Amino acid sequence: MAANLVPAAQYLRVSTEHQQYSFANQSAAILKYADSHGFEIVRTYSDAKSGVALKRRTGLRQMLQDVVGNTGYRAILVYDVSRWGRFQDTDESAHYEFVCKSAGVPVHYCAETFANDGSLPSLIMKALKRTMAGEYSRELGVKVLAGQKRLAMLGFKQGGMPGYGLRRLLVSSERHPKQQLAFGERKSIATDRVILVPGPTEEVQVVRNIYRMLIADGMTVYGIASELNRRNVPYTGKSKWDYQAVHNILSHLKYAGCQVYGRTSCRLYTPSVRVPISDWILAHGAFQTVVDQGTFLSAQRILADRTFNKSDEELLMSLKNLLEHEGRLSLRLIKNSPDVPSPSTYRLRFGSLRRAYQLIGYGNPEQFGPIDLRRRTQALREQLIVRLITMFPNDVSVVRRGGRWRSRLRLRSGLIVSVLVARSIRAWKDTVRWQVDPVRHERKHVTLLAGLDERNQRFLDYHVLPSIDRTGRFHIHHADVWLGRGLRLDDLSEFCAVVAQVACQRRSVREQASDERSRPASSLKAQLP
Repeated sequence: MAANLVPAAQYLRVSTEHQQYSFANQSAAILKYADSHGFEIVRTYSDAKSGVALKRRTGLRQMLQDVVGNTGYRAILVYDVSRWGRFQDTDESAHYEFVCKSAGVPVHYCAETFANDGSLPSLIMKALKRTMAGEYSRELGVKVLAGQKRLAMLGFKQGGMPGYGLRRLLVSSERHPKQQLAFGERKSIATDRVILVPGPTEEVQVVRNIYRMLIADGMTVYGIASELNRRNVPYTGKSKWDYQAVHNILSHLKYAGCQVYGRTSCRLYTPSVRVPISDWILAHGAFQTVVDQGTFLSAQRILADRTFNKSDEELLMSLKNLLEHEGRLSLRLIKNSPDVPSPSTYRLRFGSLRRAYQLIGYGNPEQFGPIDLRRRTQALREQLIVRLITMFPNDVSVVRRGGRWRSRLRLRSGLIVSVLVARSIRAWKDTVRWQVDPVRHERKHVTLLAGLDERNQRFLDYHVLPSIDRTGRFHIHHADVWLGRGLRLDDLSEFCAVVAQVACQRRSVREQASDERSRPASSLKAQLP
């Protein structure tokens, strides 16, 4: 490095390929500034992303990480305030600059008319520039959205995949066909537009068959997906048909020739939100139809009758009717029943299928038959957890996070205890074994292993183990040596005391193992006979 030159890093950013100030232009201006102010550029960071969100800018994130550590440079050179970022919150932009400044690496804006020296005029100008940079992004977003809405109203597709049974056709602004676009291809002329056209004949026929199976055959969406997979009908790529794939075909207006735009909104990288149907941009007759208007409307009425317009009481009544007719409930029965909404509807309305079961009074272990052994086991586990919480209201609480996350117990000391139920299986003749299925995220916890009786209807005995030291399913008998790793729990009233004893023994074993690992090799040799 030349004498008396201060090492510096430069940060470059462009938003699009057509950015007015390219990397080369920014770099040239920064180099000129460096030469006239005694800097030597030793590191370059760059981003080719929008400046409104940090998570998309790997270059800036890496620079901020390096600044906190040992950078090897003492200044950061940026073309102007807008290249640093068009953050919608000016405090965010100021925060990132403050991180650099507090680490002894100030930021210099090379093309600005003010000096970034902390004086009152420069602070005012910098705050104004940051506000203007953020406002530019907002105004540009409004203009771009208005242009996209105008084109959508004219019936042109505004990006995105065409969907099964459809293809993208490149046309001129006067709708003169040019060529069909393959996957990954984009238009190269700004005045060209894209519309949707029916795809291969076999895909179009599959789409029409899906509508027929719903309307004429009365099949459920799940049932249609299963039937298509049974017939080995290929879907997009190598994936299989599922509920969402079939439902999209049955509910999207593009299959009836209508261009739809603005179903969701995600402006300036904020979280995506659903837009009310009344605010959608619709252009009827924009594309050639795959199914006629009457068929599409019939499908919408069937789908709406099953889910959308039903109240919570009506949804639960459908479950009750199915329970009375079948004598039990299961995921398969719900999926294959044309009069019952999809399981996803119940999860959306009530949080889970189990919660919907509880609301209709279905969920006690004795209500599940042999075919629903998994459900009965889950219900027995929940009953055991509730029983322990009731017995120790001040010492035991339950940890729940919703979704499919399993509930666990937490002692007042903060110790987490996993509850694992072992089903009883008949291995051969009259020999009975417990089947243990370790849960990957719970194997290291102290575990209450509850074994069921031969009919899997009640708990036979309990063991408290320091952990589950196996990864896959295994089988044990009631007097298995493996159970000696922990302590038998003869009565649930001893739960807290036994858990504390097992946890203490586990800590002692770990401390002893740690001491042996840290003991010098010479002392170990001295102990050998």
